[in-house]
Amino acid sequence: MLTLSDFDFPLPPELIAQTALPDRSASRLLVVQTDAGGATRLADRAFSDLIEYLRPQDLLVFNDTRVIKARFFGHKPSGGKVEVLIERLLDDHQALAQVRASKTPAEGSTLRLADAFDVTVGPRVDQFFTLRFPEPALDLIERHGRLPLPPYIEHDPDAYDESRYQTVYARKPGAVAAPTAGLHFDDALFAQLDAHGVRRAFLTLHVGAGTFQPVRTENIAEHKMHSEWYEISPALAQAVQETRAAGGRVIAVGTTSLRALESAATPEGTLTAGSGDTDIFITPGYRFRVVDALITNFHLPKSTLLMLVSALAGIEPIRQAYRHAVEQRYRFFSYGDAMLLERQT
Repeated sequence: MLTLSDFDFPLPPELIAQTALPDRSASRLLVVQTDAGGATRLADRAFSDLIEYLRPQDLLVFNDTRVIKARFFGHKPSGGKVEVLIERLLDDHQALAQVRASKTPAEGSTLRLADAFDVTVGPRVDQFFTLRFPEPALDLIERHGRLPLPPYIEHDPDAYDESRYQTVYARKPGAVAAPTAGLHFDDALFAQLDAHGVRRAFLTLHVGAGTFQPVRTENIAEHKMHSEWYEISPALAQAVQETRAAGGRVIAVGTTSLRALESAATPEGTLTAGSGDTDIFITPGYRFRVVDALITNFHLPKSTLLMLVSALAGIEPIRQAYRHAVEQRYRFFSYGDAMLLERQT
C-alpha cells in the first residue's frame, strides 16, 4: 500500500521560485526517460531545447484557461475582516468561494469586498459559500480583485505577475491558478514547433484552489480529490484520433491538461468531446488511456500532482529526477523550471 510518506522529499526553501524569468522559454528542462533495460536517463537542458525531443505528428495539448483576479479582502457589516477566494463562477451573478473570517458569515448576510461592492452570502456547498454579486461577477472580479498567486509565493502580485502568471494563449476566464507548465511557451517557440510539424490543440480546465490542498491522510486512498470543470472540443477529439492514426504521441502540457484528457477518455482510449466536472485522482497503478508524455513543472512534496507524475513516469524514476533537481538547483513550483516525462510502459 502506498502512503503519503512515499511521496515526500527534502526541498530547500530557497529553491521555491518567487518570480518568473523575463524570458519564458529560458527556464531549464529536465528530460526524464527510461531506456529499454529499465534504467532512468536524465538530461539537463534548456526549455528552448524541447523541440529536440518532439517529432513531426506529435500533438501538444494545452489548457487555455485564464486566471481571474479571484482574491478579495473585505469586511462584514460588523467591521470584522474577511478574505475571499473565488473558487468557481456559477453563472453571471453567482460564484462559489472560500471565505475566511473570525466567525462564519450567515446565509443572507452581506460582505463588503475591496471597499467597492457588496455580495450576498448564499447557501454553503461543502467548504464553499455561494456569493451573489450585484453586477456581472466576472466584471467586478476583474475590476476589483487581486491576482491569486499561490500560497508559497511570498510577495503581493504586481503588474509583472499579471502578465507572467498567465499563459500567452490564455483565452477562457475561470481559473484561480495558472496551468503553469504552459508559462514556458512563447510565440517564438510556437513558430519552431509549427516548422517542425508538431501539432497543437487546446482544451479548457478551470483550475481551482483545491489544487493547493494538502493530502491529510497517510493512506492516500482515503484522500478526497477536489473537483474542477473541463471542456473537450470535437476538434481536439478528432486531433487525438488523427495523431494516433499517424503514429504520433499525445503530449499533455501540464497536469491539468492530462487530467482533463484522461477524464474524457473511454476505457478503450477514445477521447470523447463534452464538458463536465472531474475529480480524477491519478496514483501509481493507473492505466493511462490517452496521454503518452507530459510537460510539467516540479511539484510539492506529498502532493496529488507528485503522485500523478509518479504514476506516469514511475515512482523510482521520479524520485531520482527530484533528487537530481534538488542537487542541480532547479527552480521549483509555479514560476520554476520544467520536466519532460515519458509514460513508463
